[in-house]
Amino acid sequence: MNVFWYMCAPDGAYPWQPEGSRQVDYGYYKQLAQAYDHLGYTGALFATGAHDVWVLASALLAHTERLRFLVAIHPGLVAPTLLAKMAATFQEFARGRLLINVVSGDAKMLGAYGMMLPHDERYDMADEYLQLWHRLFAGESVTYQGKYFSTDGAKLALPVGESIAPPPLWFGGSSDKALDVAARHVDTYLSWGETPAQIGEKVEAVKARAAQYGRELEYGIRLYVIVRDTDEKAWEAAADLYGRMDDAAITANQRFVARSDSVGQQRMTALHGGLKPENLRDLEVAPNLWAGIGLVRPGPGTAIVGSPDTVLRTLEAYQKAGVDTFILSGMPLLEEAYRFGEKVLPRLDVSREVSKARNYTWSTLFDRDLSTVKNA
Repeated sequence: MNVFWYMCAPDGAYPWQPEGSRQVDYGYYKQLAQAYDHLGYTGALFATGAHDVWVLASALLAHTERLRFLVAIHPGLVAPTLLAKMAATFQEFARGRLLINVVSGDAKMLGAYGMMLPHDERYDMADEYLQLWHRLFAGESVTYQGKYFSTDGAKLALPVGESIAPPPLWFGGSSDKALDVAARHVDTYLSWGETPAQIGEKVEAVKARAAQYGRELEYGIRLYVIVRDTDEKAWEAAADLYGRMDDAAITANQRFVARSDSVGQQRMTALHGGLKPENLRDLEVAPNLWAGIGLVRPGPGTAIVGSPDTVLRTLEAYQKAGVDTFILSGMPLLEEAYRFGEKVLPRLDVSREVSKARNYTWSTLFDRDLSTVKNA
């Protein structure tokens, strides 16, 4: 099992309110990185937020010894050759601890950076981007003229594929276009906070799609965790969070997510419908899986709630559904990392090793695309 923790602002006991927010600066990030490394987490997800993920990850690298760095990237915001150079440099300095989380995002977020492509076309662009990425990390010299990108003799000067292994690609997306990109290109397919039954269906769908390209993937999920000594105390902690979810915070978040064209976000919103019932347990969408956080936070909105034994049983239910990687978090990040790291993590068989980069055989996997991709 691979267990990652979260590395992104905002943070705090209930960060959707000013009085519940915590200052997140370089000093605090160092505390987080060192705690995750010390506690034995496989790695940390450097998600898109206020701070640039490459600068942040680079600044924290020297403060860790074993931690893997799962860095979020948005295809198209940085030219593929430049991003490959950045990743190869980090991978060399990190001695192989880099992972790449490919995020196609949503129209509203990407529009702020000047990307105006509609939903499906973003995945077409990502497909072209990742084809170039694989060729660059295979050490090729790439001259290419495509719909979205052009290169003239692009080649990485670093020894990629030799002493520098290509960083494994992780990816999340729930639309049909997204599933195809995952099946063709990535090593680990991620999903947001869905129930074990839902993620089991997704795993089977992605497996079938990947099999069409002669590939096998690994699977992961992003969840919150509220773990306490007993189930009762865990639900009391959830109730405290629930009590802090005022109408203004719920309305603001639901207005924000309603403008997203992300299919994954739509699936998260469907778990609670944007409404706060009187009883928080009405949002228990599966045993010990609570969708209340999605009322006030975008993205993954479900939390495993319970004692260490209950949390373990729930993680095992996800494992039976095909998930072997968990990206977890709690509020605040530091305290909850210690709570989970001391109460649950020692009871798990947590691996420091993650899936190796696949050996892509372009002539078999992408034969239908070679005429347009390989025009060097």
